Amino acid sequence: MAVWNPWHGCHKKSAGCLNCYMFRRDSLYDKNSNIVTKTKEFNLAIKKHKNGSYYIPSGEEVYTCMTSDFFIEEADEWREDIWNIMKTRSDLNFIIITKRIERFEKCIPKDWNDGYENVTIICTCENQQMADERLPIFLNLPIKHREIIHEPMLQKINIEKYIKTKMIKCVTCGGESGNNARECNYDWIINTRNQCLKYNVKFYFKQTGANFIKNGKRYNIPRNKQLIQANKANINLE
Repeated sequence: MAVWNPWHGCHKKSAGCLNCYMFRRDSLYDKNSNIVTKTKEFNLAIKKHKNGSYYIPSGEEVYTCMTSDFFIEEADEWREDIWNIMKTRSDLNFIIITKRIERFEKCIPKDWNDGYENVTIICTCENQQMADERLPIFLNLPIKHREIIHEPMLQKINIEKYIKTKMIKCVTCGGESGNNARECNYDWIINTRNQCLKYNVKFYFKQTGANFIKNGKRYNIPRNKQLIQANKANINLE
């Protein structure tokens, strides 16, 4: 797995953004996270070593724009170059997670058609409101590989009518990290898992978050244990 951040900076858009990790990290350096700028990594996916090999080797999953949103307005002038890089690196699988799915059709390249084979679009739905606003749009877009992520998961969310379309390949759930993390209840995670099980959709429990509730008991889980504890639950569906 690789991470590629061609631009940095974002604007808080919905409830899931309240305690954004990128804003928290930037604040440590007195950096204004609302300013969107190109980064030194802009050409990372096509950057090569002196021996001619790529920095990111063939076959990698590349999580793209993890300190911004791929479809943010300020990046409109740069995005075409990134699409071209993705076409050039057809041997990589690019993962794009967005809260701005409503901008998708304004931002795709002319040759997108029904989607690039090596690009997966993941729509963030942190609560029921965002699921019901974003997923109807998401399902009507020309995308080959679609997934949903509930992170930070802020409540029990019903997505049955969306996943029963068989257009969603995977659903990921995760709690919120950080000192001010809002609670994530294991019951919500299991509820989403059961929905996925019913419709034979892949499910992945990514992390507990820092403020985790299970069987009515609250657990304050350190950052370095949140992924480990989620994995120990052994509830993923392949």
